[in-house]
Amino acid sequence: MARISLLAVLGLIASAAALDPVEACGNKLFTKDGSQFFIKGVAYQLLPTDPLMDADQCTLDAGLMKDLGANTIRVYHVNASANHDGCMKAFADAGIYVLVDMDTFDTYIEPVELCWNVTQFDKYAQVMDAFQKYDNTLGLFVGNENIAQKKDSPVAPFLKAAARDMKAYRDSKGYRNIPIGYSAADIKELRPMLQDYLTCGGNASESVDFFGINSYSWCDPSTYRDSTYDQLQQYAQKFPVPIFFTETGCIIPGPRQWNDQDAIFSKPMVDDWSGAIVYEWIQEQNNYGIITYGGPPVSEVTQYDGAVADGYFRKGTPTPRNPDFDNLKSKWAGIHPQGVRRADYDPRGVSTRPCPSSTSGGWWEVDGNVKLPTMGGFRAGTTVTAVPSGNPEPSLASGSFTEIQNPTETAKARDRNAAAADRKLATIGACVVAPVLALAIFL
Repeated sequence: MARISLLAVLGLIASAAALDPVEACGNKLFTKDGSQFFIKGVAYQLLPTDPLMDADQCTLDAGLMKDLGANTIRVYHVNASANHDGCMKAFADAGIYVLVDMDTFDTYIEPVELCWNVTQFDKYAQVMDAFQKYDNTLGLFVGNENIAQKKDSPVAPFLKAAARDMKAYRDSKGYRNIPIGYSAADIKELRPMLQDYLTCGGNASESVDFFGINSYSWCDPSTYRDSTYDQLQQYAQKFPVPIFFTETGCIIPGPRQWNDQDAIFSKPMVDDWSGAIVYEWIQEQNNYGIITYGGPPVSEVTQYDGAVADGYFRKGTPTPRNPDFDNLKSKWAGIHPQGVRRADYDPRGVSTRPCPSSTSGGWWEVDGNVKLPTMGGFRAGTTVTAVPSGNPEPSLASGSFTEIQNPTETAKARDRNAAAADRKLATIGACVVAPVLALAIFL
């Protein structure tokens, strides 16, 4: 009897420590008790392949993140076959949710090799299968900054097709309604076409469940207007799905004061935005980290050996890098958005925008509510100029690429643990060799 009682007590403790799933409703996120959920998050990618395999390391990091005031992390790449139980529990115990990208280095939807095929689908599904069981899985991404240059916009229908098929797979498997979305580079020439396109058309099964934006336009000292946050707010007003910053934290000139957080979590933005993820947890070559794991950079060590990669320690006791860490901790400690209760919220107040028309200059080429690619559809070696009806038609890529508004930040975003270069090398040609099949069922 004593043994049974002890197990019962332990069960209650575990239940109390567990996090309830967060759900999307209209353009808000809500917890089970009906409170609106706002993201205070940190980008977390210690290693190129998967930072969620070392439970001891996750426990150390989760403890300091809790002290920081974070309630969410974003992970860019995972190994679907690895065991993530220890790390996911460590973060859940610290009150932290996890956002996970489903793409891998060889399944990223590249503008240079437009395709969405069974190989990609299967890899995405494996990630979903691995993380759907955790209540603190907050959401899944079908892509990150796939559109980063001029002439990249034809990839948008393929991203939307990926969201459609992954949502269908989620529902066919009987998984909970985990939101599936996209994380976009903040490119002024694409405001607001991309976010509107990914949610337009009137068919919820083909729309993303949330939209994230990686924006570094607020560089302290700045203002709501000078940073163009006023424009971001204009485009986010009454957006049909939750929208939040999936990366933020300009380091120029430094140190970071994080004053953009005041704007994001106060009116008018707090009425439409669901929070922000700051970039990033670990200090590496791009100098965005808010913690380190020990000594100075080790320049002669370039390969991961269990502790060091690209000259930086990747495990150990996390040590705050100040003043950035303490500044963020103080900032978040003074921010307590109340939001709206779910019982008092009417999701009919949001508005789905018309599908945008193509624009001159080559930045947005998708014209209206185009027919989405089917599983296995691809256009190797071409860009696609979409048309209002029928299948997308290929046209030869032409013209020079134009960098987005902040090349320094673009280089940062493309240099996460040297992952981008590996991803591109692995992806080129993948669409040519991948099986081109139509998927009728997902079971």
